[in-house]
Amino acid sequence: MKIGATFPQTEIGTDVVAIRDYVQALEDMGFDYVLAYDHVLGANPDRPGGWKGPYTYQTLFHEPLVLFGWIAGFTKRLEMVTGILILPQRQTALVAKQAAQVQLLSGGRLRLGVGVGWNKVEYQSLGQDFHTRGKRMDEQVQLLRELWANPLVNFDGRFDTIPDAGIKPRPDQPIPIWFGGSLAAAGNRTVQYGDGWLPNYMPTDTLVSEVARLRDDLTKAGRDPAAFGIDVRLDANHHPESTWGSEVARLVEMRVSHVSLNTMNGGNTTVDQHIAMLRRFKAAVGN
Repeated sequence: MKIGATFPQTEIGTDVVAIRDYVQALEDMGFDYVLAYDHVLGANPDRPGGWKGPYTYQTLFHEPLVLFGWIAGFTKRLEMVTGILILPQRQTALVAKQAAQVQLLSGGRLRLGVGVGWNKVEYQSLGQDFHTRGKRMDEQVQLLRELWANPLVNFDGRFDTIPDAGIKPRPDQPIPIWFGGSLAAAGNRTVQYGDGWLPNYMPTDTLVSEVARLRDDLTKAGRDPAAFGIDVRLDANHHPESTWGSEVARLVEMRVSHVSLNTMNGGNTTVDQHIAMLRRFKAAVGN
């Protein structure tokens, strides 16, 4: 099992030295990967009609692909994971280009987690249709893989058209694409197009049944469940430290491939406290 850390987007601040120290500490402690959330815009909750959501315009979010390009320059081993990039609100060819660049700069250490998101204001502000986001993402994943694999692409889809053009540089190896979200909403595309699944938080007992369902669907689709990754996030505000060892032990029994700890909302007020919590997590899981 690979052990990761969820980048504390909303709590890490903008001190680049502190951010670098955090990432270097992950690599020094032997973490396998860092996972970062994505939001381009936050809404004003005092807008006409109101607004409800976990994040607002006052919530800090570093842009994941730019962040990863920077991280690639001072790390050697740490995998970088978008968990998730809200793909349908972004231009497909630009994501293909940016992801290929991160893959090049990092020596092949990018895993692209994608999802549809929930923020209608963000879609509107970025010029995309919130209501067709699922169908658009299905098409986008196909196009991303074509752009990464071929020097020239002719693509005439419902949402994107590329008339005999291509990106350069292209990645020298396939970039894994993992799907986030619930299987109830995204199970078909996860099984059909994904290299892995990044589930939202859920109690472990619920996760057991969801993983069984996913593996059954993979088998029915002619895919090998053992070759399909599952990356589970433990949240510090849901999982007390006393449960970390037992929770990870259950995930090992389930043959889950990855697990990360999200230290946000875990009572940490400094970067050093986030690092200290992750050090205790690493010791607790014995990896």
